[in-house]
Amino acid sequence: MNPALRPSRLSAVLLVLCAGFSASALAHNPMCECKAIDAEQIKCTGGFSDGSGAPGVTLDVIGYDETILVPGKLGADSTLTFKKPGAEFYVLFDAGPGHVVEIDQADIEAP
Repeated sequence: MNPALRPSRLSAVLLVLCAGFSASALAHNPMCECKAIDAEQIKCTGGFSDGSGAPGVTLDVIGYDETILVPGKLGADSTLTFKKPGAEFYVLFDAGPGHVVEIDQADIEAP
């Protein structure tokens, strides 16, 4: 057996590779923040924990009965502004499996 690929060295190499992959996965967590601009408008900003933006990512406003009240996608600046619905709602930032953030209306900062 090649001494460079002894089981102990191979295990160490695999461990380092796995640690690198998990670190990069952890550095890409979804983030979304919504703030009321005034009594009628809400602005949400989405992105990832590595500092990258999320243009084009789905951001829907959904009623408590699961109907989509405002379908949307983040703009080039990774934001979406929408009129506050009259019904109870939450915001769903959906960048794909494992990259979802829900924000309840009660957690949206007042102006």
